[in-house]
Formats: sequence, structure tokens, C-alpha cells
Amino acid sequence: MPPLVLATLVLWFAIGYRFAALKRGSERDVRNLVRRYDDKGKIPKGEGVLLSALRKGLDLRERLLDDLRPYLDDAFFEEQKEIRRFSRLIMSIVTAAPLLGLLGTVIGMIETFDSLGDMSLFSQSGGIAGGISQALITTQMGLAVAIPGLIVNGVLDRRQKNIEIELAQLKDILVAGYNDVKGVEA
Repeated sequence: MPPLVLATLVLWFAIGYRFAALKRGSERDVRNLVRRYDDKGKIPKGEGVLLSALRKGLDLRERLLDDLRPYLDDAFFEEQKEIRRFSRLIMSIVTAAPLLGLLGTVIGMIETFDSLGDMSLFSQSGGIAGGISQALITTQMGLAVAIPGLIVNGVLDRRQKNIEIELAQLKDILVAGYNDVKGVEA
């Protein structure tokens, strides 16, 4: 049971971190964010993956570099790394939690049958049923850790994929606008 409790704490820390890291930063779509900057010269204030990437991308676009895309790929690497952080850890814990619960159940069953041989379990209030019930609690705990973790991680993975698509769109828009400024056909 203690490994499951520790796994639960680590799991929900990682989920909380990913939830905070997967903030877009703006309700507007990528095209409108860039258009707003091009029209008004203002970058929206706030924190988020898209706004951070937009700031870096606009800074690179204003430098008039030869080929903008490789620079954008390098500049956006940190954001892409940040939105993926702890994804594997979450899936590892979600996968291992039911197995840890099953291990706890097996250990509990061994102890129950071992005490049955000594007949010491019958002197306690629960008897064999009480020992089996205590052993099954770890399986229940393993499933209680894994199922919500799996559901929340699915939601976060979907959000991550949407942000990755928007980062790719931002690169395309910045490169297309950059080529228009430099007079190159996109």
C-alpha cells in the first residue's frame, strides 16, 4: 500500500504540472494572434505556450534571417519539450498501479493463508473473509489510482496534440509572412 500512496502523489503532481504547462495563453486562434500583431503591433499579454512561441517567432521574423523555419524549429523546441514533460511518467504510473495493487493482494492472500495454518486468523474478528477483504483493498487502490489517471492523461494528451498542431500552424504562418516580407514566393 505505501508504494501505491507514493505513486498516487507522484501521479497527481505530474498531472498538475502538465495541466499548468498546457495552457495556450489566448483564446484566439494562431492566425488571429499573428494578424493582431501585424495590424496593431501588439503581442497579447499573458502566459502560455502559444504566446511564448509567438514572441520568439516574431522576434526571429524581425531579424530577417535567410531561412526562418530551422530557427523557428530550434526556438519552439523548449515549448514542445515542456508540453511533453511527465507524459511518460504518468503513463508508467497508470500502467504500474494495478500491478502494484495485485502484488499487494497476493502478499495479503499469502499472509491470510499463512495465518490460517497457524489458526491465528480465526482468533481475530474477521476470520478468513476479513483477511481476504484486507488483501483486496490494494487491488481496489491500484485501480482507483489508474483509472482516473488514465482518463485525465487522455484529456491532457488531446490538449497537447492540439497545441502541437497550433505550433506547427504558427511556424507556417510566420514563414509565409516572412517570405512575403522578403519578396520570396511561399
